[in-house]
Amino acid sequence: MSDQITFPDVVQLAVPFFIAAILAELLWIRVTGKGGRYETRDAVTSLIMGAGNVTAGIALGFIAWGFFMFLWGLTPLDLGTALWVVLLCFVLDDLRYYWVHRFGHRIRWIWASHVNHHSSQHYNLTTALRQTWTYTFTFMMVVRAPLILLGFHPALVLFCGGLNLIYQFWIHTETIGRMPNWVEAVMNTPSHHRVHHGRNPRYLDANYAGVFIVWDKMFGTFVPELDEEKPDYGLVHNLGTFNPIRVAFHEWVGIWHDATQPGLRMRDRLMYCVAPPGWSHDGSRETSDQIKTRHLAAHPEERGTPGF
Repeated sequence: MSDQITFPDVVQLAVPFFIAAILAELLWIRVTGKGGRYETRDAVTSLIMGAGNVTAGIALGFIAWGFFMFLWGLTPLDLGTALWVVLLCFVLDDLRYYWVHRFGHRIRWIWASHVNHHSSQHYNLTTALRQTWTYTFTFMMVVRAPLILLGFHPALVLFCGGLNLIYQFWIHTETIGRMPNWVEAVMNTPSHHRVHHGRNPRYLDANYAGVFIVWDKMFGTFVPELDEEKPDYGLVHNLGTFNPIRVAFHEWVGIWHDATQPGLRMRDRLMYCVAPPGWSHDGSRETSDQIKTRHLAAHPEERGTPGF
């Protein structure tokens, strides 16, 4: 069993493409007046968040890598690096991404890391770079354990994860409408991902896919973008700040404040950490399910339409 397999850091190699694509999108918007808009402070915040994500990866990456190599030492399986192995790993890692992403919207502890990606009220290619600084502390690295135990080398798993992230970059745009039907049916596209970033009740908790939208269709979380309802981007309760420190850590601070309130039962303290975002012990806030229920009470004619 080989421990010396290496793959290129494809995300690092893609940085020039990211920069060129952002400049091209900005130029297109400025020239045509179509395809969304840029707000300087918002874009700068996203770029700082991206740089912070890279820094956190360098500083803390040894934790995940050490865990993965420990698992690699346990498994008797080694699938190697044949093309079919790489392709299978890519597909299975995308399924892994779907579930981690879904957990990130349904478990507040993980949402605390992911929420910053949804904090922009704009939707352009810089939004793709608005990434977490605290992913290591969600412990979601464990979801990759089955891949490694099945015989996919840790370096291959991380390589496929990098390809997944590169794919997701281009879908953060309003300059592309809908792709051909066969693409929309199988792949995650700008249209599908715009839904995911919408805070409209209809669009909450939908389209978790990374590369293949088929996972959402299989697991009942797919909602199409409707021409008559443009996504309203951002959080249910927007932050109102461009401070990257607050963007990165505000939800962790919120969990601490909620879970340490005096007079709570231990169960309530735990629920503030693991229940869906918006859960409260006294019902003073709303989860996404409750927001949808309230919306349908006011608009019963929408029951049975996409998202409801």
